[in-house]
Amino acid sequence: MSTAKNKLDTGLIRELAAILREADLGELEVEHEGLRVRVSKPAAPTIMHAAPAHAPAAMPAPAALAAPAAAPVAAVASSDNAVKSPMVGTVYLSPDPNSKAYINIGDKVKKGDTLMLIEAMKTFNPVEADRAGTVKAIYVDNAQPVEYGEALVLIE
Repeated sequence: MSTAKNKLDTGLIRELAAILREADLGELEVEHEGLRVRVSKPAAPTIMHAAPAHAPAAMPAPAALAAPAAAPVAAVASSDNAVKSPMVGTVYLSPDPNSKAYINIGDKVKKGDTLMLIEAMKTFNPVEADRAGTVKAIYVDNAQPVEYGEALVLIE
């Protein structure tokens, strides 16, 4: 084996990173002539979608109030009641862009109800409620990339 053949092409990695950014992908893996390169973005912080009880639903929360909410979200997201992603993919909160969301905060769900879809390799996979309860928080946005095991929804 020659050392020139085994040398890593940093230009290839830069190209893959550019493709990752341009296509807004979470991860990209390429294999060529025995060399496998995987490039991925760090996971974005999760955001709780619950509006404060005193604020109208259409009014965005001030930025100063949104920052302290990050700590409770992390604690809640690790809860056993959080439905976690069964795969890596892109989450969709409704069956198509013109339809209403499968769930909203405050909705009652039954075990087996579809909560959202995760698209992976051009296949749409339903994420179902693993228990009955009330949707307390939705941790993901529509068309957001998700990782395996990432908290998606809090059901209590």
